[in-house]
Amino acid sequence: MTTLPPEPEPAPVSPPSAHRRVVAAFERLAHVERPDLWISLRTLEEVLVDAKAVDERVRAGEDLPLAGTVLAVKDLIDVAGLPTTAGCPGFSRVPVTSATAVTRLTGAGAVVLGKTNLDQFGSGLAGTRSPYGAVVSATDPQKVAGGSSSGSAVAVALGIADLALGTDTAGSGRVPAALNAVIGLKPTLGLVPKTGVFPASASFDCVSVFASSLALGQRALAVLTGPDGMDPSMREWPADVPLGVGERPRVAIPDEAGLVPLSAPAKRAFLAAVASLEAAGARIEPLDLSVFFEAGQLLYGSALVAERYASAGEILAAGPEGADPTVSGIVAAAGTHLAHEFADAQSRVTQLRAAARELLGEHDALVLPTVSDHPDLSEALADPAGVSARLATYTAFANVLDLAAVTVPVRPGDRRPFGVTIATRAFHDQVAIELAGLLTGEPTEPYPPEGVDLVVFGAHLRGQPLNDLLHGARFVAPVRTAERYRMVLLDTAPAQPGVVAGRTALDGERWRLSPAAFGRFAATLADPFVLGYVTLEDGSTPLAVLVHPDAADGAPNLDGFESWRGYLRFVSTAGLRSPG
Repeated sequence: MTTLPPEPEPAPVSPPSAHRRVVAAFERLAHVERPDLWISLRTLEEVLVDAKAVDERVRAGEDLPLAGTVLAVKDLIDVAGLPTTAGCPGFSRVPVTSATAVTRLTGAGAVVLGKTNLDQFGSGLAGTRSPYGAVVSATDPQKVAGGSSSGSAVAVALGIADLALGTDTAGSGRVPAALNAVIGLKPTLGLVPKTGVFPASASFDCVSVFASSLALGQRALAVLTGPDGMDPSMREWPADVPLGVGERPRVAIPDEAGLVPLSAPAKRAFLAAVASLEAAGARIEPLDLSVFFEAGQLLYGSALVAERYASAGEILAAGPEGADPTVSGIVAAAGTHLAHEFADAQSRVTQLRAAARELLGEHDALVLPTVSDHPDLSEALADPAGVSARLATYTAFANVLDLAAVTVPVRPGDRRPFGVTIATRAFHDQVAIELAGLLTGEPTEPYPPEGVDLVVFGAHLRGQPLNDLLHGARFVAPVRTAERYRMVLLDTAPAQPGVVAGRTALDGERWRLSPAAFGRFAATLADPFVLGYVTLEDGSTPLAVLVHPDAADGAPNLDGFESWRGYLRFVSTAGLRSPG
């Protein structure tokens, strides 16, 4: 008998060369000729110095999750040595240190290309309020790019940058993502430090990420997340954060009244995306969005706008060079509100958050169209306030109501870019990411990455009656044990196997639970089940649901079966009464 040689180990995959990626980015810059995207652009020589340093770090053995990526940065966010203008030349200043967000991304291997154009002081959703020129769509120069993070989104859409930093107050990280067919991630407020970021509305601002793929955007978001000791608005992850959704997530969508603002092509595109989620197993339920729309109108239609005056009022009152008249008017009006009006508006925010939580109830997510339509550039220039308000319809309420959101491109209804947003309650970011992955077809990683892994073998498997007891766990992978175990049939309702020592390899599933979810699961695990370590065929030893050895005494042996599902199939095909 001929013995085949063992298969060679796969060669390790090297990170892409930062040098080659930077050269390609500058070639792309020259090809597309889009000066409207940039306020400050570094030279090829400057960027190659950083790229060389990244490549040397990789060769030295450093694990750099963003090595080989090029980064664009919205010009509200500090990059050491480059002017921060906030879209206003008269405000320009050169910081000596970078924002925490920039430092974290470059520390992970990203290379900064330059600072991108925006609606001045982050005020606008069309991308047209800038003395550096209006930013137009990546696909149609007659259409707006969306704002205020316009340059960042288009830089990614055109393939110049792999990643871009934006900010999001009323939708600035989602509207331009939708209008340029890129990924936009708006994390829960307080997860990413805002140190070194000029505020638009401090209570409702967050740093957002644009990316060429969901996987890359999630990787960048993981790098960005966590306190920096300088931003007092940072929040801690709760212990019971869900790390995934079940096979049949409950998804709310706008009811018919909530879809009225949509153009016909946008409605077709949105409903097609909803149908895709339903085909993937989601349970779709219409929801009245009146509370959400009221919250969105509150952001700029109440005394909450006073925070804009607190940020830029004195700057614009001095009449700096390049001040946009529309922005100046908005900010000046924001300074007329009285303290009691601001307090009343904050109180209403608290009430609306409670009402939204009740409406969302047991829903895992709210799926929304990101924009109602794609406005022409001429419309936005003629009616800047009206177009921005229209673009904010489905986005302005997210931060007011303390929601996380992910925007992904979907098949358009009129051959123009269209995006769908998955919104979730605060800290349920991973749920939004996982549902977004169903639309993009991409695998996702846990966010946050912390959790407890647990292997299950019986009624806790996917599709089995006790799976819900894993409390928002994330399915990691199917697993197989070493040949050290066997199953017995327990007298329980529903029927379950007990895993004890033996000589068989068993099939199971590996799940990741948040610390709080694991604690609840362990506290309710009934006798004879116990938690113990199991050895898998790859040599790892995670926790698993086993049974006390005494439970096998007198229990029917399932020695001929390597999986619980295999036993259930045998029972079914043999015409026997199904257990349980």
